[in-house]
Amino acid sequence: MQLFRTNKIDVGKQIIYTLEFDQFTISKYFNFLTEQEIERALSFKSNKRQQEFVATRILRQEIFGFNHIHYNEVGAPFIKGEGFISISHANGIVGIAINELHEVSIDIETIGEKAVRLRNKFLSAIEKENLNIDSNIEMTKVWSLKEVLYKLTGKRGLHFKEHLQLEKQTEEKWLGRIIFDDTIIEVELFTFVKENVLISFNTDRKKIINERLP
Repeated sequence: MQLFRTNKIDVGKQIIYTLEFDQFTISKYFNFLTEQEIERALSFKSNKRQQEFVATRILRQEIFGFNHIHYNEVGAPFIKGEGFISISHANGIVGIAINELHEVSIDIETIGEKAVRLRNKFLSAIEKENLNIDSNIEMTKVWSLKEVLYKLTGKRGLHFKEHLQLEKQTEEKWLGRIIFDDTIIEVELFTFVKENVLISFNTDRKKIINERLP
């Protein structure tokens, strides 16, 4: 079996690269990392987290070459001169989304029962009425899409239930709303299932649709 398996997905102006991987020894792939990244990889106590970090740099190498991934003050990744990127990972898979024109956010989740168990922590009252709250797939979609919205805000301290709202249009197309301060922002979202993994991302730039009156 091939240890690393890459895939490229074109969705409009968005390009998503994924890399699936099996268990591997990270030290064998340090040639894909900068010295700073090697030090960072070794700082993780979890072998799973180490592998995800190294796998992300292997995918980075395939897309951008040997360019360091930087992080801004809120933890969002960027590579100098390469437009907008976003990174996510789940069990055995990492993904990098790229958009040259506007901010992009990606989230990858393994489908399971966890989102159903935790649904009261991230569902609003309206969402509970309009969505299938007992479906593992649907609740994982909601959690994943709200992760996409959270990353797009570039803000900390937002509540998934209160500040991030979703409206289902089709199984794959959703409308997201980011509500904070005096502003409401809409974002078109897309989510799809690849085997037992869910991949979610925004398909357009953030649009301010309303400014609340004081």
